Amino acid sequence: MKKLFILFFTILSTLAFAACGAPQASKSEPLPKLTIGLMPDVDSLPFIIAQEKGYFKEEGLDIELQQFKSAMDRDAALQSGTLDGDVSDMLAVAFAKDGGFDVKVTSYTDGSYKLIAGAAESATEAKGLAGKDVAVSRNTIIEYVMDQILAKAGMTGDSINKVIIPQIPTRLEMLQNGKLAAATLPEPMASIAVANGCHYVTGSDQLGINPGVIMFTEKSTQDKKASIQAMYRAYNKAVKYLNETPQAEYMDIVIEKGGFPQASKDSLKLPQYHEAALPKDSDVTDCIAWLKDKGLIQESYSYDDIVLDLLTK
Repeated sequence: MKKLFILFFTILSTLAFAACGAPQASKSEPLPKLTIGLMPDVDSLPFIIAQEKGYFKEEGLDIELQQFKSAMDRDAALQSGTLDGDVSDMLAVAFAKDGGFDVKVTSYTDGSYKLIAGAAESATEAKGLAGKDVAVSRNTIIEYVMDQILAKAGMTGDSINKVIIPQIPTRLEMLQNGKLAAATLPEPMASIAVANGCHYVTGSDQLGINPGVIMFTEKSTQDKKASIQAMYRAYNKAVKYLNETPQAEYMDIVIEKGGFPQASKDSLKLPQYHEAALPKDSDVTDCIAWLKDKGLIQESYSYDDIVLDLLTK
């Protein structure tokens, strides 16, 4: 009997020791926090909605959205390490890489840039603006889109009189006051101009030009890959919400959180948003060729130099 008791005690002790010594099923490590830079444009809406609807939290992601009024300030924050990534454009990506700061495009965005004619201007296509004053901002995504619009119409940059107006509000005001024949504007400024009597000529979305992107520092793509993938899952939920929900239900949030002007509440026309996907080859190579031709960058970057697929990996 004593031997049986000793044997039983030994077995219990062994099991207890094994249980104590065995590695416990630890809780999954929290995802590293992401900090994303946004501008007051329609490309930023999926992020704002994902934050407000709790989609990031559903994916276990802590994300901070920082608003910028200036693309220059946004890009400086990215390069200083304040941001992991931002909603940007292909030109900013190329400029960063050419300056020795490695970044990667992880998806395209759905924003558009539109050529808007003044109320007194009769032109309904780009050719009708030949020789007239058209406002752009020099060496930016705005001028790139304008040159692409002209090229598709069989024109060159010299076919119009480019009036250089960097500040978007000033460009909009001069257009509405009849001091310009036309201007290239991002949303929501383009919709506001149309609501105030100007008219649409053409735009990047109509012509299949899509230079808007989401980019991350190379370090973030390596150290925070799982967080970026979680971000995109939340992003796709927000895309579904935007496409299925009446715009009036969320415009107050957009104006408050996204820095949109109050006038955009009734005038803004949003795009059909798409789930996260990689940019087309031409969206990269055409932009790089334009920059190289103008002497704005030194290197001719390939698609693989610019784009990193984290959506399927």
